Amino acid sequence: MDAMHYKALLEARKTEILTRLQKIDTDLGRTRNPDSQEQAAEAENDEVLEEFGHVGSDELKAIDAALQRITDGTFGVCVKCGGEIAAERLEAVPYTPFCKDCAASLG
Repeated sequence: MDAMHYKALLEARKTEILTRLQKIDTDLGRTRNPDSQEQAAEAENDEVLEEFGHVGSDELKAIDAALQRITDGTFGVCVKCGGEIAAERLEAVPYTPFCKDCAASLG
């Protein structure tokens, strides 16, 4: 397994999320439309943006943890059972701390 390949993937994804979160913060801080119907639509949009922000923040935490595992030399090892995480799984979800079986058991 090439940890540097995954480090590059994780860092690129982190940059992408940080850019998206910055845009969400900007959008949430915009001036509100004085029209009450528009305000209702904007409030709904803000709820969606806030949810995207929470999801992005959670993914950032997982990415940071994965980057730390790379630094520690434990990347690609399941934190639950200690088994190897399959390369196919790491390609799909490079920040996963669990092998397929352990992830399924958390269900």
